[in-house]
Amino acid sequence: MGSTSRRRRGWAALLGAAALAVTAGGTLAAPASAAAQSTDVDFATHCIPPAIAGIPPIDGTTSARIDVDNAAPKVGDTVTVTYTVVKPAASNPVDLALPADIMTPTGKVVLGGAQGGEITVAGPKKNDPVPGKGAFPSFSMTGTFTVTSPGAINLSPGDYNIHTSYIMELDTPCTVTNGPAPVSETVNATDGGGTTNPRTIQLGGASGKPGDAVTVSGSKFTPGASVTLAGRAGAAQTGDTATVTADAQGSFSGSLTVNDKTTTGVVAYEGAAWSDDKGAGPAAYVVIDDSPVPPGSQKIKASVKAGTLSMTQAGDTVELGAVDYGQGGAAKGDLQTVTVKDFRSGPAGWSLTGKVTDFTGPGGASIGGDKLSWTPKCATKAGSPSTCKAGSAGAVGSAGATLASTPDAAATGGEFTVDAGLSLNVPQFTAPGSYAGVLTLTLA
Repeated sequence: MGSTSRRRRGWAALLGAAALAVTAGGTLAAPASAAAQSTDVDFATHCIPPAIAGIPPIDGTTSARIDVDNAAPKVGDTVTVTYTVVKPAASNPVDLALPADIMTPTGKVVLGGAQGGEITVAGPKKNDPVPGKGAFPSFSMTGTFTVTSPGAINLSPGDYNIHTSYIMELDTPCTVTNGPAPVSETVNATDGGGTTNPRTIQLGGASGKPGDAVTVSGSKFTPGASVTLAGRAGAAQTGDTATVTADAQGSFSGSLTVNDKTTTGVVAYEGAAWSDDKGAGPAAYVVIDDSPVPPGSQKIKASVKAGTLSMTQAGDTVELGAVDYGQGGAAKGDLQTVTVKDFRSGPAGWSLTGKVTDFTGPGGASIGGDKLSWTPKCATKAGSPSTCKAGSAGAVGSAGATLASTPDAAATGGEFTVDAGLSLNVPQFTAPGSYAGVLTLTLA
């Protein structure tokens, strides 16, 4: 789930989108984004070149980084993880130059701390040309995991494999020497309260040829339940399925044969069809198509790369109308338009919420944040899979309120514009002067 927040400052009559400082006649400044700060780490790596290269294993150093789309999730949230190999330990093992877009990377991210396990990650077949015996370029792989425990969850880079599809299919697997590798990113999970879905799955591998079987292991399913293993192509289920039975502890280990070349992940679920409440995944998986091209033919491929959840705003300042001392009343204005872009794909919707501080004025005077109310509006761009729903009109306050949202669904995404009419209820004998507060919007 992504989260973005912005902040604005101003006097009592000012409010802004994302994070706004609200004052009675002032300006709001946008706050820094709440994106997580990951760290590049170096670790010893043992890489095995393809046998055809005729060279011994390579013991070198990999530089890598782990990024997440939500560094402060709740238990039950799904976190998207990106594993970037900044500098691979291995290089092109042959003298032959490699053209662009023939490398398919896959790998693992290791969890530690409050939650253990591994995440399978996979990247698109995309790379710059590589000269003979030249260094492999940087590449990124993505995957997801479901938060099952509150606390600090550490993420470390794990083993990875570089598959090249040019003239012949070759693999260069690289394993972490004396693992685990150093921690690159930490997410701090909180207990979301209520009922959460603890089910998780792990894959025995992150890639395979058409017709290969991948081992799927699951835990915390309903004991004795029949569990369907299925391939996913984006948000759609493929025709590749298998069935296993969870043991008395709710665990299982099964095999799924993956034939569909469009597969991007694997899920497991109880019941007749996928549901967020009784499913786990998707765990990243990529099918490497090594089928030969008939003579006189050319294989043409294209890919669609998933993006991020983000928001921008039209401006930094909102000025509310003035009110008269001794009369008080509503100081009104409009929130700067917020544009939300959800280019993640997958089944998750989003929620845009806001909370406001008290408005401080001259000589220690103040207006309570509960005096600020809004009337939200939300519009969906034509063609968007999701439909935006405006939040309820009412007070914002320090507890916060929802400005807009989209629901979870089989297919989500799109572009949305969010607006709101703002009203600050100024008490009758509020001391004259400028008042400032901060309205913070959070996208998750």
